Amino acid sequence: HLRLVESGGGLVQPGGSLRLSCAASGYTIDDYVIGWFRQAPGKEREGVSCMASRSGTTDYPDSVKGRFTISRDNARNTVYLQMNSLKPEDTAVYYCAAVRPRSLIHDVAICISNSADDFDSWGQGTQVTVSS
Repeated sequence: HLRLVESGGGLVQPGGSLRLSCAASGYTIDDYVIGWFRQAPGKEREGVSCMASRSGTTDYPDSVKGRFTISRDNARNTVYLQMNSLKPEDTAVYYCAAVRPRSLIHDVAICISNSADDFDSWGQGTQVTVSS
C-alpha cells in the first residue's frame, strides 16, 4: 500500500510562496501518477496539478497555471508543489494523491481528466492559509 504524507502548509501573506512536500513510502513514486488537490470549506475538491508517471508530463488548471509547479525527486521518493504569487482564494486544505496507471494511455488520461475519483491513494492533507 502506498502511503503519502504531506507537509509544508502554513500561513502566508498574499503574494508569498510556499512549497508543499508529499513523501511517499511503500512503493516507488515514479511508478505512479501524482496529483495535488485542494478543498476549501463548502467547496468541492479541485485538482491543481498532476504529473504523469512515465513521461513526467504535467498539467495545471487555469486558476494556478504559471503560479504552481509540480516536481518529483525520485531519490527522495517525494513530490513537491511550489506555489508562488499566492492569493487568498488559494486558501484550502491541500492533498496529494496517487494512482498506478494501467497503461501508457491511462497514464496521460488521468492528468487530462484531473478527477479526484481516478486516484486511490491519498495523504491526510495540509492546511494553506493566504491572508494578510
